[in-house]
Amino acid sequence: MADTFRLLMVQANPRVGDLAANAAKAREAWAAGREGGADLVMLPEMFLTGYQTQDLIRRPAFLRDVAATLQKLAADCADGPALGIGAPEADGEGGIYNAWHVLSGGRIETVIRKHHLPNDEVFDERRLFRSGMVSGPWVCKGIRLGTPICEDAWHPDVIETLAETGAEIILVPNGSPYQRGKLEVRQIVMVSRVVESGLPLVYLNMTGGQDDQVYDGGSFVLNPGGRLAVQMAAFDDEMRFVDFRRTDDGWEAVPGPLAPQPDAWEADYRAMVIGLGDYFRKSGFSRAILGLSGGIDSALVAAIAADALGPENVDCVMLPSEYTSAHSLEDAEGVARALGTRLDTVAIDGPRAAIEAALAPLFAGTKADLTEENIQSRIRGLLLMGLSNKFGAMLLTTGNKSEVAVGYCTIYGDMAGGYNPIKDLYKTRVFETCRWRNANHRPWMKAPAGEVIPVRVIDKPPSAELRADQKDEDSLPPYPVLDAILEGLVDRELSVAELVAAGYERETVKRIEHLIAISEWKRFQSAPGTRLTGRAFWLDRRYPIVNGWRDNL
Repeated sequence: MADTFRLLMVQANPRVGDLAANAAKAREAWAAGREGGADLVMLPEMFLTGYQTQDLIRRPAFLRDVAATLQKLAADCADGPALGIGAPEADGEGGIYNAWHVLSGGRIETVIRKHHLPNDEVFDERRLFRSGMVSGPWVCKGIRLGTPICEDAWHPDVIETLAETGAEIILVPNGSPYQRGKLEVRQIVMVSRVVESGLPLVYLNMTGGQDDQVYDGGSFVLNPGGRLAVQMAAFDDEMRFVDFRRTDDGWEAVPGPLAPQPDAWEADYRAMVIGLGDYFRKSGFSRAILGLSGGIDSALVAAIAADALGPENVDCVMLPSEYTSAHSLEDAEGVARALGTRLDTVAIDGPRAAIEAALAPLFAGTKADLTEENIQSRIRGLLLMGLSNKFGAMLLTTGNKSEVAVGYCTIYGDMAGGYNPIKDLYKTRVFETCRWRNANHRPWMKAPAGEVIPVRVIDKPPSAELRADQKDEDSLPPYPVLDAILEGLVDRELSVAELVAAGYERETVKRIEHLIAISEWKRFQSAPGTRLTGRAFWLDRRYPIVNGWRDNL
């Protein structure tokens, strides 16, 4: 009977659908495990396919490629440690399972099927997968290991069954996306499982960005009693050997380094940087372009892009009109200079005059209104998309969550583009995130340290500058009030009555509720953006575009 067990935890970043590249990463990890004397190399949930695959998983040809790749991986990793890797399993009868495969001796030795299928927030697993029976322990080097897959560990029944059937160590492979505060929640839940079972637990999460989601790593090991034995870094790819030893009271992990974890401000910023960077790299883009207005939102997007791609790969364009202030011109130049990005200027007065002249016969007898303001925004979108097409740089949109929520943005104008890193960041958090970035610099940031967003950009009253002396508060409540109401209506699903009872004016709450509802069609067409909360627009919050109901209580 063995008294020691060596595990290699592999916290890594797959690419959805890239079976060859993901298998190559698995082989590299397995080779490192063999070199380091591991008994088992552990990879996250659905690592071979990447996560989330959505309906790609339903294509028979894709599933055949997955099965062939898995068999080849097993053959390549025959002489050495066992390899545990997440991949779908097709049962040949139309059923597909979210599974974790143990490869050993040149074959697939064990398959564990996920039992609890999450069907909330960004997950639709009941639509895609069948629920597997709760698996008992499996054996590696004579040790009985239990493997609840991700959601299975959030419910007490699976680990309880594993403990009752003789499991000695619990291994939890995960594909758990970032959400503000999620690391603490994960650890609290896993501590509960350890206390209930009395068994040590390994929680392994993946890393990297996929569409709107970012997987934040932060893997850890808990010893009996809930004591933290190992803590891996958040967001970073990392391989960590963990040694277990048998004691008179059962197995325990030898304590290792505890990587410090980022606070909420750093974690949000890191998620936006990774989300943008991986969206570009995995899509085949290396350059970004954006309209730099001299305002705070575009300044923050420019900083995120420069940190993700490098300033040399970010092209900023100032598109002034007669309403653009001298301060905005100076501030845009200041941001570009501080970040080290390129800045070009393309005035829109000429194109605007041409469009207004073309429409004049049809607009005759009408007064200038929001239509003319939006034409300016759409000219900017057209020019930026022209530059994007010509030079192969992806256009970034710069609307924050407050604007996206109430439709304070122009469809086919400032909403044009391929990605929006601040889509899930309310305006009040935009201000604080800019202050955080000015005060902090990390090795993973590719842009310079210091004040990259001038204080004047942060402190000045926000304005779209589409008419003379325009301010955002001409059309919207002050952002602290707006964001508090939006957080209630969007993030917490509070009623109008509950917000009025909290002290907000009923007329204001009803107006914001109305703006949210009538802007659904814009959000339906908006660019994807980094998910930071549990109520991001797209998969977290899905409302009908045409909706006649309002909260009239």
